[in-house]
Amino acid sequence: MKKDSFLAKIARQKTSYLFIALPVTLFFVFQLAPVFISFIWSFTTYDVVHFPKFVGLANYKTILFDDPLFWKAMGNTVIYTVGVVPVGICLSLVLAVAIDQKIKFKNLFKSIFFLPTVTAIVAVSVIWKWLYAGEKYGLFNYFLLKIGFQPIDWLASPTWILPSIMIMSVWAGLGYNMIIFLAGLQTIPGVMYEAAEIDGAGFWHKFVHITLPLLKPTLVFVTMMSFIFSFQVFEQVYVMTGGQGGIGGVLNSGLTIVAYLYDKGFQKFQMGYASALAYIIFIFIFLLTVVNKRLMKTNVEY
Repeated sequence: MKKDSFLAKIARQKTSYLFIALPVTLFFVFQLAPVFISFIWSFTTYDVVHFPKFVGLANYKTILFDDPLFWKAMGNTVIYTVGVVPVGICLSLVLAVAIDQKIKFKNLFKSIFFLPTVTAIVAVSVIWKWLYAGEKYGLFNYFLLKIGFQPIDWLASPTWILPSIMIMSVWAGLGYNMIIFLAGLQTIPGVMYEAAEIDGAGFWHKFVHITLPLLKPTLVFVTMMSFIFSFQVFEQVYVMTGGQGGIGGVLNSGLTIVAYLYDKGFQKFQMGYASALAYIIFIFIFLLTVVNKRLMKTNVEY
């Protein structure tokens, strides 16, 4: 009886299942299936041409213990994350608080700062690559020459490649985090600021004792997402360092972990090795997210 009831329910809702059939199929084919297939490939040597050969944990062992370039890429990624995330969050929060004030043209400022976010990161990277153009041809070096400094070969110097990418990434991500912070600021009851003003609190006291504590859930979300995005940085590295000694630039000074995965998988066709890299990155990001969530765990009551 229960079986008939279940089948009858499916029959009544067959139109609904028909509508979701295509999206679910695409999800399984292009999202879920590749995850499982790449997991299997991570235990093999596979060059796309020949049939995969099972090697057990050899790929993971080589990556973790015998591949100095992996640790170079991981180190660059950590430096990139440590540099980009705090600076980007602080600047985004400052912009959000400033725009949240009673100022004219508020929507215009929102649009201006959010524009880089809706612009393709490849296009943004190309523009910044021209701004960084070496010797005296880039706009940045033009200003350096005007004020009496020597030009910097930003994307060809091992010292400056990674900082150059970091500066560009901070600028490109400001609008996204700013909009999220603005949404969080809208949830803070205005009566709390009014009560604080009656008690004689100034702007700084209201920011420290009201805005920051009540904005902490939003801050936790932005921090976690920023860490994840930073560890997945690829497009700007590929565009801005490509041609400067390969992906990562001179001496691999700008090589990040996802760019290294791309190089192994789609340029050298070491798909098994690249799959193992992908799962190591996944585990590292997962652990980082768990630790970050525990460190910033908070319960906020209005």
